[in-house]
Amino acid sequence: MNELFKIFISAMLIDNVVLIQFLALCPFIGMSTDVSKATGMGIATSFVMVLATAVTYPLYHFVLEPLGLTFLQTLTFILVIASLVQLVEFYLKKSAPALYSSMGVYLALITTNCAILAVTLNCISKQYSFVESIVYAVGSACGFLMALVLMSGIRERIKIAPIPSFLKGTPILFVAASLMSLAFGGFAGLIK
Repeated sequence: MNELFKIFISAMLIDNVVLIQFLALCPFIGMSTDVSKATGMGIATSFVMVLATAVTYPLYHFVLEPLGLTFLQTLTFILVIASLVQLVEFYLKKSAPALYSSMGVYLALITTNCAILAVTLNCISKQYSFVESIVYAVGSACGFLMALVLMSGIRERIKIAPIPSFLKGTPILFVAASLMSLAFGGFAGLIK
C-alpha cells in the first residue's frame, strides 16, 4: 500500500504531466480561462486517461507482447484513446450540452493529448503492474486536473492585475506556468 501511495503522489506532484513533463500545454493554456471549463476538461481528460490505461495495459501484455507486435504499441494506444474520446464526446453531448459546447475543439484535442499517450506508455516503460498502472494514471489525472484548476484561478487574478503591455495575453500565462513549474519542482525531494 505504501508503494501505491508513492506512485500516486509521484505522478500527481513530483512528475506532474503538465508542470514537470511539459505535456498537454495546449489544453492547459486553452481551457484554463475559467474554473468551470478547466474542471470539465480536467475531468473528461482524467476519465479518458484512466480508462485508456485500463484498456491499453492488458492489450499490450496479453496481445501485442505475446504476438511480438510491441512495435505497434503507439499506434494501438492512439486508436484506443481516440475511441475512448468518442465515447466521452457522445456522453457529454447527451448529458452536459453546455459543457460540450464550451469545450469546442478542445474536446476533440483530447484524442491527440500527448499526456494521455505518455501516461499509457510510461506504465509500460516503468514496468508497473496493472494496479500500479491504474494508480499512476489516477495520480497523473489528478495532477493534470489540479494544474488546470490552479492555472484557471491564476488567470482570474491576472484579469484584474496591472500587467505591463508587453506581457499581456499569452506571455504572462507562460510566465505564470513557469513559476508554477518551479514551485512543483520543489516536490522533487518529497519521496525517496
